[in-house]
Amino acid sequence: MNLHKVNFQNQEDLMLAGRLELPADQQPHNFAIFAHCFTCTKNLLAVKNVSRALTAAGFGVLRFDFTGLGESEGDFENTNFSGNVEDLLAAAQFLEKEYKAPTLLIGHSLGGTAVIMAAAKLASVKALATINSPSDPEHVKHHIEQDIAKIEREGKAQVNLSGRPFTIKKHFLDDLKKQPIKDVVGNLKKALLILHSPQDAIVSVNNAEEIYTAAHHPKSFVSLDGADHLLSHKEDSIYTGNVIAGWSSRYVTIPETEQISSTHEVAASLTNTDGFTTDLKLGKHYLTADEPTSFGGKDYGPTPYELVSSGLAACTAMTIQMYAKRKKWDVQNVQVDISYNKQHATDCENCEDENTKIDTFVREIKFEGNLDEKQLKRLLQIADKCPVHKTLHSETQILTKLIS
Repeated sequence: MNLHKVNFQNQEDLMLAGRLELPADQQPHNFAIFAHCFTCTKNLLAVKNVSRALTAAGFGVLRFDFTGLGESEGDFENTNFSGNVEDLLAAAQFLEKEYKAPTLLIGHSLGGTAVIMAAAKLASVKALATINSPSDPEHVKHHIEQDIAKIEREGKAQVNLSGRPFTIKKHFLDDLKKQPIKDVVGNLKKALLILHSPQDAIVSVNNAEEIYTAAHHPKSFVSLDGADHLLSHKEDSIYTGNVIAGWSSRYVTIPETEQISSTHEVAASLTNTDGFTTDLKLGKHYLTADEPTSFGGKDYGPTPYELVSSGLAACTAMTIQMYAKRKKWDVQNVQVDISYNKQHATDCENCEDENTKIDTFVREIKFEGNLDEKQLKRLLQIADKCPVHKTLHSETQILTKLIS
């Protein structure tokens, strides 16, 4: 997980708290913003799961607390729907300044309604997805129907939402009436994905139909069959994230990775702007090598020594299983653990000198199967006969030539 705490200011100069989640093995190809549901926070489990499904697909995802919620500054009672939209615009400005302008917006419940309004004001956004979202912000009134008269009469009232007390002021209700959401959807002309559960007991699926009918193509609807409003089940939120990632790839620009062109079985390529992040070609396979962040790398892939160690581990396992199969021994599984460091040779005469240290691979082997002591001893001997083991022990030479 590549997670960063971030803070940025909204138009009221209040500090909003967020989490920026980046892919673990690459630079993000696009950035997305996630807007949480009414009175929720960025830390709702469903928000995390959807975000992580997107980062696994190469997106960088910013999730943050709206004003007055979670770790963000401000008083909830002084906020309204328009303020949530302004917070989204502030989040987009933060990404554009510090990283890259967002191309994808995702909103859950009322957050989905807010991203529709925000998307209309953000030229960088190419696609947006709503999850169990109302077609009209005034849908929120259904949750506080018994308190509306008091709010209208006294200017505010304390209401109970999801077991927590919140103060709602009259200006909040007045603001909801001013939102031309269906007109905005009709003029949006950006790719829109509507995800909604037919079993949603909080926001009925009819809302999805109304958003879909008002929108222009390209528009898509995906039924989250069996899910509840908050996507409480992990499999529902992960599925939602995977669907959004796959769908949005058609509408955002994902640069093609330029693969190494070489007639040799193994090749490495590193530009002068990539730090230690190195592209590798290993036969017909491609991967990335890097150094840990503590060494100045980005930790997008294994280190060179980890690659060497993995070659020894893989070759050891293959050699043992090949021998066991020939002998018809019961080796159901073999696990080879390798650690690498530099240690003094066991027979060193000048151990206080750092130059006397030698490269040391510590290999530990675990067997699963019905094996006696004699067989186990023999298999450990066979481990020393694996080709990579022999190569590391033998005198080797490296011939370097210039490719013209």
